[in-house]
This record gives sequence, C-alpha cells and structure tokens, in this order.
Amino acid sequence: MSKAGPASVEFRNVSMRYGAVTAVDTVSFAIEAGQLVTLLGPSGCGKTTTLRMIAGLEIASEGEILIGGKDVTHLSAADRDVSMVFQSYALFPHMSVMENAAYGPTVKGFAKAKAQEMALEKLALVGLKGFEKRYPSELSGGQQQRVAVARALVLEPQVLLFDEPLSNLDAKLRRRVRQEIRDLQQSLNLTVAYVTHDQEEALAVSDKIIVMSNARVAQQGSPRELYEAPADAFVADFIGDANLLDVAITSVTDGRADIALGPARLNLPARGLAAGPAKIAIRPHSLLVSEPGLPNGLPGIVRKSSYLGNHVDLIVESPVGELFVVSPDTQRPRAAGDSIALAFAETGLVLVP
Repeated sequence: MSKAGPASVEFRNVSMRYGAVTAVDTVSFAIEAGQLVTLLGPSGCGKTTTLRMIAGLEIASEGEILIGGKDVTHLSAADRDVSMVFQSYALFPHMSVMENAAYGPTVKGFAKAKAQEMALEKLALVGLKGFEKRYPSELSGGQQQRVAVARALVLEPQVLLFDEPLSNLDAKLRRRVRQEIRDLQQSLNLTVAYVTHDQEEALAVSDKIIVMSNARVAQQGSPRELYEAPADAFVADFIGDANLLDVAITSVTDGRADIALGPARLNLPARGLAAGPAKIAIRPHSLLVSEPGLPNGLPGIVRKSSYLGNHVDLIVESPVGELFVVSPDTQRPRAAGDSIALAFAETGLVLVP
C-alpha cells in the first residue's frame, strides 16, 4: 500500500495549447481516490494529452490540476507521486525482469537489497514470481505488460496511469489482462486513470468513464449512465454501436414522448425534448427480428447477413433507412433478400438530446 494511500485527481478548467493548436480545451473532472476512471475517445481527442498532464509530462497552459487536494499544476513529473504504464511498456531490454521492476527505487537511492525486496513483492503481486532473471525478449506480451505494471507499482504511487495498455495484445489476452488490471486496482485500492479508444474495454473496467471529443469532455458518468442515457449522438454512437435515426415526436405527456418512427409508434422518456423532429439511438440488439406483417413493426429486407458464432449481424433496409441488427437467433439465420419485420425491445432505445 502507498505511503500516503491513493489520492484523488481533479482538473479545473484545464487547457493545453501547442501554438495555435488546442489539444485539450477547458476540461474539468474529478477522479475519486481508489477509483478507476477511463478517458475514452477517438484518436486525437485529447485523452493522452490529458493523461500526460496528470503525470506532469506536459504542463497545462491554463487551469489547475490537483492530486490529493494539492495543487501540482506546475510541478514536474519527478515531483509528483504518480507512475505511468506506457503503451509500448518501455521496458529496458538489457535489464532482467528484477532490474526493470527495481529501477524506480534504485534511481531514488534505495539500497540494492531494499530495492530488490520492493520489486519482488510487486512481481509476486502481478503473478511473475520465478521470472526475476528473465529478460523482456524472453517474455510474452502479457508478461511484459505485467512487468511494466510491477515497475509502476513498486514505489506505491498515489495515482497510477495507463496509456492504451492493452493495444499490443491479442483479443483473448486483452480480456484477461484488463480483468487483472481491474482486480489489482480494486484489491490494492489504487487510483487509476486509464486511456483507451476501445469502448468495450472502458465499459468492462471503469467506475467512471470520461468521453472526450475534439479536445473537450462530451460526457462523464458510470458505464451504465453513458450507455443508457447518452448526452448526444456522438456519445450514443461511440459507446456501443447505435442506429441513429430521425423521428418525429408527436406529443409529450408527463415526461414521456409519443414518437413516429416510419410506420411504427413508440413511447419513450422525453429527456427534456418537445414535440417536433428529433433523433433516436437504437442499439443493434434492441431490434428484434420477426415475421413480415407484424403490427407496429418496421418492415424490412435483409441486405447482408454475417454469421458470427453466437450471433448474426444483419444489415436491413427499412422505411427509415439502413439498420444494423444483431440477432441471437443462429439456428434460423436470415439470408440476404428475406423479407422481415423488426420489433423493439423494452430497453436500448433512447431519444438523443
């Protein structure tokens, strides 16, 4: 456990400019001590710059950054109690696993025996006991990742930062390692800021997600809040695919909207919208494949059908445009050219402000 325990992180109206380019624009958020918070967004949205500002590798142009309630805005990386796990792991190839893990305390002037003792403890924690004498080139990607985590943990920082830590791993290993990171974060009560562009990864590990778009925060909240109540069309589409469609709100009563979606009629929470044109986000698994002629359904024709083992992806032409549908029915998959109707699930349909 950390000397001081995990610390909170707070950004207050922080901006980062490189000449005329604004990489991060007036961003505010808080990470509570002991939480794992993900910065999520497409390439170039400002998430890695934000992470580097927490680390002190970039110094903010404007605003305040607090760690554990203390203003660190102008402190260098060396003067902040923060460790970063880089995308490339950045292990020293000429050093053994032990030497890599003991690097931090060695540089800080700890005696060799003490530095090794600290390293051993953290290597055991990440499941690498017995690997101390190996070199990075003798390890798998997942093992290298763990050495990088052990090295970052060894000085027990107040905040641990991860920059796209799983991007070099194959899909199966990604799932396992992300769970390991989450388990470690919870068992050690670490404050973690985690950057990814992979929305499934963000949903799986986070207490809170901060979605960034064009150098700003688009929305922040729990995975469920972002998935079920996206603030706008960008968030709806970025977190778990969505069909974004134009609808007409015909009337609003007691906070619920009557909606015309082509020939179908829906009734959903109005989310502050009034009668008139609006947008709806419909999750692909919330469109249920049924037989033609279904009352209050959307008629459609299957244009493409892809069998993916535990589900079938369909592209369906409908009166409201092309729809992406994920069907669990792998026993009777629909083929291109089939006429179908689409019904609507109870969940996964939301009006987008």
